[in-house]
Amino acid sequence: MADKSSARTTHRAPGRRRLAPGIALGVLLVGALAGIGAANSLRANAPAEANATPPKAYSTALPFDLPPAAELRRSDKLVFAHYFTPYPLSLDNEPADRDYYARNYLTPDGEKGRHQAYGGLLRDRPLPAAPEAGDWELAHLRQEVRTARDAGLDGFTLDLLSETGRNRDRAELLLRAAHEEDPGFRIQLMPDMTALTSATPAGLADSLAQLAKSPSAHRLPDGRLVVSPFKAEEKDPDWWRRMTGELEARHGIRTALVPLFLDFTPERDAYAAISHGLSEWGARSAGRQAGAAADAERAHRLGKIWMQPVSVQDARPNQGVYDEAGNTETLRASWGAAIDSDADWVQLTTWNDYSEGTHVAPSLHNGYAYLDLSSYYLTRFKTGAWPKILRDTLYLTSRVQFADDLPPPARQPQVIRPREGTADPRDTVEVLSFLTAPADIRTRTGDTESGYRAPAGVHAQLLPLRTGHSAATVVRAGATTTKVTSRYPVRRPVDKQDLQYYAVTSGRSQR
Repeated sequence: MADKSSARTTHRAPGRRRLAPGIALGVLLVGALAGIGAANSLRANAPAEANATPPKAYSTALPFDLPPAAELRRSDKLVFAHYFTPYPLSLDNEPADRDYYARNYLTPDGEKGRHQAYGGLLRDRPLPAAPEAGDWELAHLRQEVRTARDAGLDGFTLDLLSETGRNRDRAELLLRAAHEEDPGFRIQLMPDMTALTSATPAGLADSLAQLAKSPSAHRLPDGRLVVSPFKAEEKDPDWWRRMTGELEARHGIRTALVPLFLDFTPERDAYAAISHGLSEWGARSAGRQAGAAADAERAHRLGKIWMQPVSVQDARPNQGVYDEAGNTETLRASWGAAIDSDADWVQLTTWNDYSEGTHVAPSLHNGYAYLDLSSYYLTRFKTGAWPKILRDTLYLTSRVQFADDLPPPARQPQVIRPREGTADPRDTVEVLSFLTAPADIRTRTGDTESGYRAPAGVHAQLLPLRTGHSAATVVRAGATTTKVTSRYPVRRPVDKQDLQYYAVTSGRSQR
């Protein structure tokens, strides 16, 4: 079942204003960007090619050959990623070393010290995009659609935080970007009831009807508009019945409601009578995925589809809480839950909520690693067959500090603690190998070298976390086939907490 404490908070996004330059990302930014932006090198105004195979630079980064979008879309099973409008690729079209993220979100002093108590609002940011001429916001949103499409996703679930303002404008622009970039890419409308608490059934119906004019708004084959309210339990079933009735009576729009609950308790069955499907926000720790099969079975028993949450991790400085993700264990376990439970749809939670550390989108600290991994499991979910591993590939994950290390109270007075019920915090480096055949893997964590024999296929090996960089090399018949080194070292002492797992893949070039 979902954990009530997994509820998100919303954040104000800056407008188009220009602010004075602040800190620079410097050498770390340059190093992180080297070689990992190939998938987005196409121009934003290039014509859409929905039936094309993924770009060669993208496909060869994976341990397998990703099927083209047209082939994956023949599956009845759908994969979405939760799009959070406050955090697009850029907020001001400035160079990444002095843009709004750098000046205000990644530093404790940003936004006039508003986030100083917890060391800054964010610990990561979108993989920086070069400033664009012309309509840069549209160009960047098209780039995000292209990135998701090329990874095998069917669309975004679009978190609707407001009926007016910048987040609403960005939601409308994302629908336009999806249609222009790839008419087959679906945008599923997700009114966020943690933010729209004062909405009326008629008011929300009018708001959704405006967005539903876009041809990219997700509809079922029978024409019904899919509406998937976040924290649907904020309103009772009768309220939602009235809202969908308003949509049909006043706008001629029939609705397929897929409510998403923060807490999928038995009383939620009352929503089944008005719904096409059911979903939940889900847990963020590997050991808490066991209930997924029961939840999916319950939805299917009620005659409804089930949308399964899949997550990487969760760490929220501004709320002072994090979940122990166990390197990639939570990602692999939640994908396994979706596959084993025969879920109908999957929602990656999230594409880009950097304030909760749940993002799977390409980012400064993780590159494409988590998205690349999701492409592997996504292919199994949609096709029913595990992809054949064709290229040795390594995924290296670790934190950049020890879980118990605390910053000086004067630097960060509000510290981050494990969420109640999460797994025990651990200090580990994980080498996740995808091998075409058995091989020796030589490892280094800090100054300590070691090694082990890894089998063909997928294998996870844990090593103790040590200060400094970590690395792994695949050796077969005396020859190196691939290798990977962490971009960011583990440090002691720390000046602020950063409890997200950083990831890097050997499939993308490093310098």
